[in-house]
Amino acid sequence: MTQGFSNARIVLEDVVLHGAVLLGAGGNIADILEETSPIPGTEDCTGDFLLPGFVDVHTDNLERQVQPRSHVRWPSPSAFLAHDAQCAAMGITTVANALCVGDAGFESGRIQTLKNAVVDLSALDASGSLRADHVVHLRCELSAPNMQELFEAVMDHTKLQMVSLMDHTPGVGQYANLEKFRKSRRDEGYSSEELEGMIVEAQARRHAHSEKNRGYLLEQLKYSSLTLASHDDRTEVEVLRNAQDGIKVAEFPVSMEAARTARQQSMAIVAGAPNVVRGGSHSGNVAVSDLIKARCVDVLASDYVPHALCEAPFRLVDDGLLALPEAVRMITAAPARMLGLPDRGTIRVGLRGDLVRIRLMDGHPIVRSVWKAGQRIA
Repeated sequence: MTQGFSNARIVLEDVVLHGAVLLGAGGNIADILEETSPIPGTEDCTGDFLLPGFVDVHTDNLERQVQPRSHVRWPSPSAFLAHDAQCAAMGITTVANALCVGDAGFESGRIQTLKNAVVDLSALDASGSLRADHVVHLRCELSAPNMQELFEAVMDHTKLQMVSLMDHTPGVGQYANLEKFRKSRRDEGYSSEELEGMIVEAQARRHAHSEKNRGYLLEQLKYSSLTLASHDDRTEVEVLRNAQDGIKVAEFPVSMEAARTARQQSMAIVAGAPNVVRGGSHSGNVAVSDLIKARCVDVLASDYVPHALCEAPFRLVDDGLLALPEAVRMITAAPARMLGLPDRGTIRVGLRGDLVRIRLMDGHPIVRSVWKAGQRIA
């Protein structure tokens, strides 16, 4: 019996084709046909969209499963399985888990999440328990005094694909606006006295550790094939320094100035899909829609909301900013290239049959079903 999908609006790299996708015995794409009628033996998609499986270069969703409430820590393997199920259900067939290497002083639980996650990923992957493909993206907190020790413990993990250099010290990057930072932390229950002390301590750690940790990472990764990114760049000076140091990806630039400079330096640019869906930044930083208008986005990442990766491309189309194939490339082909995974990200003969069936309901994309290498996972 022919395995495949017909009567679908297939989102290819440059065009939407009404037709069929046929799979080979190994789960790879065997043929793509322009055919408006259902083909016997295939799944009739009834005119739904058929997209490549989504590739997410940065998700913090595991943290939200590990700590579903402040002061509650969920058992780690259970949290990882819940995270995996949520990603798969939203069409994400390849997940780069953004794990924090160190803490800027406000989320100490992230260190335990890192240690547990690399163990859980290895065990669950080996047992065949995971629906999506999971890889590791290490987010290295430059101000953390134990960053080097933590990095060395996980730097040889077989699933490591990406490393980013980040600084979450209050007063710089994403948190340059100290008043906004103070307000968000007061909302979490910190007193003004506690906050001021923590801010002073965090800034002192940055002064003591950031430069030496940055130099250490750049030296460790000088000859590595791993994708190396900066994080939350704000100024032209920051971006120029990163480019000079060989960093090829600007992840979540928080200003138009930083994004334009990254583009001028031929750096690939990652932006947050939740920013697109919400219509702006929750932190008061640059709107991703404005970056897209300026042609300063290559990849969208789910960041902290997995289903945003499905919604964002259709929102960009509705807003008249991009055609659907171009918008979809930002969550499929472009991130696959960024992670060095050439076997996925596009519906093309010979590539892996990672596919997502989507139906629009009142303009809202609904994931109907998901396949990885030809096998249904959601």
